[in-house]
Amino acid sequence: MASIKIKGREIPLLYTVYEMKQIQEEIGPLGEAINLVLGRNPEDETDRSRYLSKEHLDAATKLIRILGNAGLDENGEAQDLTDKKVARAIKPAELPLMISACMDAMNAGMMSEIPEKKQDGPVDVVLEEIEKKKEADG
Repeated sequence: MASIKIKGREIPLLYTVYEMKQIQEEIGPLGEAINLVLGRNPEDETDRSRYLSKEHLDAATKLIRILGNAGLDENGEAQDLTDKKVARAIKPAELPLMISACMDAMNAGMMSEIPEKKQDGPVDVVLEEIEKKKEADG
């Protein structure tokens, strides 16, 4: 799980459908929200003139709060992050790393988990090793 440090406190970041909905309610539609969090102009993604604007800082702060509180909740800790606490705790130079960690958490949340195959009956260990070697060679 991705995490950040806020004033020496480790904050895990979690992104699920619940947080996706929260982001859309508080920041905007997902594509627009990501552009805002990254400080991009939605009409021209190469235009970074909105970086460190009020809208950018608001969006980034909200995203950190949403994902941070989700991670804290998942770990059984109090969801005590507020926009003000987050904004006060982060130095401007730290913001890009915080946003990057949030993007990592969102990417991890978008990946699906594929359950391992269960095999019924006895397992032929020699045959499994041959199969692994074929995959590695081929």
